Amino acid sequence: MAQLFFKYGAMNSGKTIEILKVAHNYEEQNKSVIILTSGIDDRDGVGFVSSRIGLKREATPIFDETNVFELVQQTNSKAACVLIDESQFLKQDHIIQLAKIVDELNIPVMAFGLKNDFRNELFEGSKYLLLYADKIEEMKTICWFCLKKAIMNLRIHDGQPVYNGEQIQIGGNEAYYPVCRKHYNNPLMGQLE
Repeated sequence: MAQLFFKYGAMNSGKTIEILKVAHNYEEQNKSVIILTSGIDDRDGVGFVSSRIGLKREATPIFDETNVFELVQQTNSKAACVLIDESQFLKQDHIIQLAKIVDELNIPVMAFGLKNDFRNELFEGSKYLLLYADKIEEMKTICWFCLKKAIMNLRIHDGQPVYNGEQIQIGGNEAYYPVCRKHYNNPLMGQLE
């Protein structure tokens, strides 16, 4: 029975590499997958999922006006799985469409993304995935400054923490650190504990 999965984690928790691994496993068994990503993330070009370890793969971008249900139905309604990167950037309508893919097309959907932004507010996509997902799983990583589990994302600019501003600013290690609660509130900029 198909289900909607939400796999979330702080920056650097291996979300994208997990997508690439899952896709490889399905395809190795001659099963087709549909890989989607938010059209907002353009770090490696629009329509690509790219891991920090250098693996990259083409994906279909999702924009605000994209009907994901229709896209999957037209692309390959016999796909074994739908995989979505950067799901935090999706809108409520997209999440409802993902649930419809599971319920009406009987295709499992695995959405990967951040839960909270640098201000510790939920992203819209994450909020609705937390509400609609059949299964929710945390992907873990460690704090940039210590060995505790990272549960937050610290935005940095010119070596200093940033706690206010626009919710969405695309970036990687140059702009964000995965951190524990202690080091979110008291980052040790420039030193390690």
